[in-house]
Amino acid sequence: MKKNIIFIIAFLLVAISAQAQIDRSKMPKSGPTPVINLGEPYTFKMGNGLTVLVVENKKLPRITVSLSLDNPPNAEGDKAGIEGIVSQIMGKGTKTISKDAFNEEVDFLGAFVNVGVSGGFAQSLSKYSDRIIELFAKASLNPNFTQEELDLEKKKLIEGIKSGENSAEAVADRVRSVLGYGKNHPAGEYITEKTINNITLADVETYYRNNFVPANAYMVISGDINNDKAKELIEKNFTSWKAGKAPSFGMPEVKDAQYRQINFIDMPNAVQTEMAVMNVSNLKMADEDHHAALVANYVLGGSFGSYINMNLREEHGYTYGGRSTLPRNKNYKTLFRATAKVRNMVTDSAVVETLKEIKRIRTEDVDDEVLKNAKAKFLGNFILASENDRTIAARSIDIKTQNLPKDFYETFIAKINAVSKADIKRIANKYFNLDKARIVLVGKGSDILENLEKISFEGKKIPVLYFDKYGNKTEKPDYNAATPEGVTTQSVLDNYFNAIGGKDKLAEVQSTFTTAEASMGGATLQMISKVTSKNQTLTNILFGGNSVNKNVFDGAKGYAMAQGQKIDYTEAQIADAKKETYPFPELKNTEAKLEGLEPYENGKAYKIKMSDKRTSFYDTETGLKIKDIVIQEQGGQKIPSTIGYSNYKEVNGIKFPHTISISAGPQKFDFNVSEIKINEGVTEEDFK
Repeated sequence: MKKNIIFIIAFLLVAISAQAQIDRSKMPKSGPTPVINLGEPYTFKMGNGLTVLVVENKKLPRITVSLSLDNPPNAEGDKAGIEGIVSQIMGKGTKTISKDAFNEEVDFLGAFVNVGVSGGFAQSLSKYSDRIIELFAKASLNPNFTQEELDLEKKKLIEGIKSGENSAEAVADRVRSVLGYGKNHPAGEYITEKTINNITLADVETYYRNNFVPANAYMVISGDINNDKAKELIEKNFTSWKAGKAPSFGMPEVKDAQYRQINFIDMPNAVQTEMAVMNVSNLKMADEDHHAALVANYVLGGSFGSYINMNLREEHGYTYGGRSTLPRNKNYKTLFRATAKVRNMVTDSAVVETLKEIKRIRTEDVDDEVLKNAKAKFLGNFILASENDRTIAARSIDIKTQNLPKDFYETFIAKINAVSKADIKRIANKYFNLDKARIVLVGKGSDILENLEKISFEGKKIPVLYFDKYGNKTEKPDYNAATPEGVTTQSVLDNYFNAIGGKDKLAEVQSTFTTAEASMGGATLQMISKVTSKNQTLTNILFGGNSVNKNVFDGAKGYAMAQGQKIDYTEAQIADAKKETYPFPELKNTEAKLEGLEPYENGKAYKIKMSDKRTSFYDTETGLKIKDIVIQEQGGQKIPSTIGYSNYKEVNGIKFPHTISISAGPQKFDFNVSEIKINEGVTEEDFK
């Protein structure tokens, strides 16, 4: 006890002494700027063309292996998506080791292995270096391509394509690339269900054989390993890699728009607008402008405190965040992009304010403090990243593949610090092109288009051009199409009733029992729905046989259950349920109001507001209901979800949709109905 007291007293005395020596009224002086020194890696080239760099680092008892294939990019055409599929299958076992055995051994070693067509990465404790490099080589050089794995990867990709059909974000990503690069450019082409289904197992094997070749391959081994040992392991495991050079087919030139313009893509279900201001850039890492361009983009839109974010988010509240990027690619021109997700009703203002900030950085000197902070924040991130083994490996490969001087990263900090106000203005005028800016907007045209067509900048009106969700030119959407004479709310609903079986037939339905399934990342979601004419409903979503979300309403009260928690319906939810929970709620609705015509992907639909929270759409030709848009309130925010109906089939004389697509934000699930029972399989116990 006495010893402990002495220790505590000694500790307090030291602490008090240290406190007395610190003058907290003065800002502590910064320490010396760290020196980034990659060193001169031990380098050798194998007979098959593989270049190997070894960087010894004894700080930790581990090694990392990074492989990069510097092949020219090629468009994939009618088999777009093949590179991603080949990369996904690679690393899932080898021709001699099953997928499960491979993964189990990597996990047992506490290691990491990942390979793909463009390269790979592995990491482990240095005592396992022999085995992990052997496993890395087996996964890279002897992948096990099977029809089963191909079918699984194709299924996952197609699910992703379908889930993005109604996502403004997914459409924006695709259309920006198409409009900026062109559909025949590697960076502009996109995958479709058709291109994925075109890919065969023979295509996969051929693509791997032609493209996973060592002629332009670079491997960096870093960590607790000496040069001789590294060379021995690489020669042992990679000498069998057959020499070859990847094909190069050339690509179309990337060009700016002829003049400043708005490219508008209508997404009727969008709750916010995806905005991008773009222009072509020919910047390369090896260019003298590289360092100044990093700082200039950081000031404009590369950080939270940037011009664009401070304007759109902090000053005006248009968005949660606005950013800009200025990428480099040695093989082709790229696109500068200033992007944000903005509220529909302020889309026009957000466009103008973004253009103002680009003009500001082109015409005004950046503030001294802003420039100083930008450099400090940028360098802080750079220095911190320099401790990461993968970053070290990537930088070593950059020097080889990007035609950079050997001291590129050693001089990096000094060159960032040397960036001046004049440099920022010069870079902005060279790479942020206002005159030929392409402003790509994906949003709900009925809310925003009228104001978009009025936008002017620098005294000139900005013309609006119209495109579809795949970047094809199209006509301006017609939101003011007159409802045909004689069409009323009741006539639209009557057409719907007649299309699915007739009012008399529908009136005979006392209950429906629907079972449906949807795929989610290779797994299966099951949906069970029971609805009665007594205003009762049960919806149960199951994953792996277990309920993950359940909603029950007995006609008077209800509850939702998720993750084992039961939450009773509020009064508002009860009121909504009383209006909506019938096999065919349109038969009971007395508030429905026809709001006009709206275009959709397969034609035109009558839009009927059924309540404050539900709007339904009925095809003008078939009379069938195609979708509902339902508004739900969460945390004070109104969140829309879309329920699509298609693939109508007859059950006991009544047509029911057998594909029900539920979309909320970027998520979309296509439930395929397996069975519908009418007036059977439903009891009072279901609603307790």
